Amino acid sequence: MMKNTLSMAACAALVLALAAPAFAGPIENACLRSERKAANRGLCGCIQQVADMTLRGTDQRRAAAFFRDPDKAQQVKMSKRNNDDAFWDRYQSFGAQAEAFCAS
Repeated sequence: MMKNTLSMAACAALVLALAAPAFAGPIENACLRSERKAANRGLCGCIQQVADMTLRGTDQRRAAAFFRDPDKAQQVKMSKRNNDDAFWDRYQSFGAQAEAFCAS
């Protein structure tokens, strides 16, 4: 019985480990696809963890677009719209926390 339980636990851990990349969030995916030299699974995963703690899903998807097109970030930053200003404040807070939390 104990042997069976351990085998099932090992199989479950393997399935989760193999499926983990499929569950990567939008920030992690964008980070991994970016051409930045420092981008790796550990760093991008850490940044995603901070995003999960600080940004809503819609904010995460919006921020992920900045990896593909950095000019979008500049457009949002310079925008005079209230919702862009509120997003930019949340994004800056996320960035500062990710830098502090994920620094090597």
